[in-house]
Amino acid sequence: MSGVRAHNPELTALGLTLPGFVERNRVIASLPSLGLLTLAGLTPPTIDTSYLEVPDIAQVPGVPEEFDAVAISSFSAQINEAYALADRYRSLGTKVILGGLHVSAVPDEARAHADAIVVGEGETVWPRLMAELTESGGRLREVYDARDGNFDLSQSPMPRFELLDPDRYNRLTVQTQRGCPFRCEFCAASIRISPTYKVKPVERVMAEIREIKSLWKRPFIEFADDNTFVNKTHGKQLMQALEREEVRWFTETDLSVADDLELLEMMKDAGCAQVLIGLESPTFTSLDGLEQRANWKAKQVDRYMEAIRRIQDRGITVNGCFVLGLDGDGLESFEDIWRFVQESGLYEVQITVLTPFPGTPLYERLKREGRLLREEAWEFCTLFDVNFHPAKMTVAELEAGLRDLAGRIYSAEFTAERRSRFHENYRTKRRIETH
Repeated sequence: MSGVRAHNPELTALGLTLPGFVERNRVIASLPSLGLLTLAGLTPPTIDTSYLEVPDIAQVPGVPEEFDAVAISSFSAQINEAYALADRYRSLGTKVILGGLHVSAVPDEARAHADAIVVGEGETVWPRLMAELTESGGRLREVYDARDGNFDLSQSPMPRFELLDPDRYNRLTVQTQRGCPFRCEFCAASIRISPTYKVKPVERVMAEIREIKSLWKRPFIEFADDNTFVNKTHGKQLMQALEREEVRWFTETDLSVADDLELLEMMKDAGCAQVLIGLESPTFTSLDGLEQRANWKAKQVDRYMEAIRRIQDRGITVNGCFVLGLDGDGLESFEDIWRFVQESGLYEVQITVLTPFPGTPLYERLKREGRLLREEAWEFCTLFDVNFHPAKMTVAELEAGLRDLAGRIYSAEFTAERRSRFHENYRTKRRIETH
């Protein structure tokens, strides 16, 4: 139940024609649920376990397969479909367990569609849930709340990668850390489940990568982290170990990686293909106050160009992410981003609309201010649909700005130009270094 599916039909139609948009959609849609695979790794071997992807329940009459119990996880945008699937299973007498980011954000909503819900880090409560499912006649508690605990990632189970169909996926996910020390107002990532930043021991990460390599030849890895290189010491230890594995990989991090030239060289040698960095906006006005702990992002804006150059000079492409409709954004913001993308030489670009996800400070603030268009309309949490009143433009102006900017950035011509410029710059740098 994942992938880029805008609720607005105009955006969906536009997205189907834009190369960069379509490519990232295919990647996102093909990522398996690492959370479910991890819980499968904690499930007793006496329980026969399967992993299913259900991209569209409208195409499924009834249920895809029958089970004694099912665990379902989904993004906010598809949560109503997940609830519908859960209701179908419960009507057959199947035990339904719901969990994930959305369920942890709005547990009372989810309880209406499940026999049990998991709130917080699932690893801490899953063994008890499994025991009660199998040893007490299936009598489950309504809520398994892990928020008072703090799971030690050194105890991470091996995800059940062997449950996956290798032909379906173009990359597989591995987690090296959980949480993030930054406090961005709009962020709905693992910080909402694990407010404490913590790292997974390098040997555990390597064990998972080797398990994947035993199942797939030459896999491409996407690290399912909020911010892989916050802890530079752990990051360098990870790079040293990863270099020996000869895999290509992608991850999300912040701009500070550009400050550590040793780390950048290690990332290149360890097979880093691309880093995704949340730039959000090229202007201080729009970034001011976005990161709520130390206003860190706003303080970096003057360093954007140089940081991108340093990273891409190592042959590592940067996917620069921008958020449209921030409170500091006026109509000029679309041209500001367009000029920055042109001048920066970014290999890849991701533009999204400011999205009030459940459980985030942004959602609560917009609700208090009366700026939400529709409360609890999770189907609009696609990152491309507007569900709030912008501060300095109308809803229609934000939607039009998104369509126009997407048309320019993701056009076949400009996509080819960006990528060609990156390759030419890198070849030139290599020739200079060689001589």
